[in-house]
Amino acid sequence: MKRRTMLFAGCGSAALGGFGPVWAAPSGSAPRVVRFGQSASLTGAQAAYGKDVQAGIGAALAAASVADAAQGVRYELHTLDDGGVRNNCLRNVRALVDTGVLSLIGLTSGAGAEACLPVVEGAQVPLLGTASGNMGIRSSKVSSAFHVRAGYDEEYRRMVAYIRDVGMRRVGVVYLGDTSRANLDAMTQALGAQSIVPEVSLAIDRNAASFDVEVASLLAARLDIVLFTANASPVAKIIDGMRKAHFAGLFYASSFAGQDLIDTLTARGQSCVMSVVVPRPTSQKVSVVAQCQRDLVLLGSTARVGITTLEGYIAGRVAVDAARAAMRSGTLSRDRMKEALAGLRTDLGGYPVSFAGGPQGSRFVELLALDRYGRLIG
Repeated sequence: MKRRTMLFAGCGSAALGGFGPVWAAPSGSAPRVVRFGQSASLTGAQAAYGKDVQAGIGAALAAASVADAAQGVRYELHTLDDGGVRNNCLRNVRALVDTGVLSLIGLTSGAGAEACLPVVEGAQVPLLGTASGNMGIRSSKVSSAFHVRAGYDEEYRRMVAYIRDVGMRRVGVVYLGDTSRANLDAMTQALGAQSIVPEVSLAIDRNAASFDVEVASLLAARLDIVLFTANASPVAKIIDGMRKAHFAGLFYASSFAGQDLIDTLTARGQSCVMSVVVPRPTSQKVSVVAQCQRDLVLLGSTARVGITTLEGYIAGRVAVDAARAAMRSGTLSRDRMKEALAGLRTDLGGYPVSFAGGPQGSRFVELLALDRYGRLIG
């Protein structure tokens, strides 16, 4: 069954029945409502990731609703659960588009977002802040996608520079089999620039129950480092299996593993190197991090600030900035929202986003080492 939730301004989640138009202006003193739509993995192996992204977006919209209450504006997030399954995401997006949301935001499946591109382009609805670096949604032919985080190409280049600096040559690559070929091509290109050819490349099922075969293949290759572009669950299982077999090399995980991988490895006393595409969640002196914490409290969420929650929060803040700009220019519509996004330049407090030069709003990437005590070092 398709699970539906709707986040209002500061009142948590509630069952979702029907939708209205993107810009609902009821008679009398009722607020005007700006509606955003999300397909996210609220169940299944990626549930923690999906819930964190949803909470971050919800916190940004809740704070904006409080700030804009005097103007009679309220922001809502309508979320449909896809369980991390591409076809479910596609079905959800069709439903959200048909019911008239202003913009899609914070999809948590890169493969799902890519499958949705024909629907998005056909409806000319903005696809904002997909919580994935998937290269398949970053084609120059796509006019409706706006990215608030770096793509995997940026992450891979930073990662390969790290491999070069530490002198590692025997590399294994693990990636999700249902994602774009463009992701593997970007990894291969980054490695090739340093004359590195992977000893083994494995495509995996993100929802598989066991990865014993993959662990055995990676161990047999006698690697220096394993590079992951996958959600947290398979990454954590493979790391655990290899550590139990006394693998002495390093692990690198892309941002898609998210806060869930950090929490899982910390609980086990295991380590890895990760790339993150937002400021460190422990950096309370960075304004956007501190504000995210305050706005989560305003939402009434039990979520804490982590790298995944913060990614959702940034997407929500950008959505609000663009919607406000669109409202100032006239009647709110998808076309006006796209125009507002295309011209947007904003600094959220230590995290600038600009679409003036194209749909890639940020290229921020930082490499951090997670030690066995759960400390982020970098």
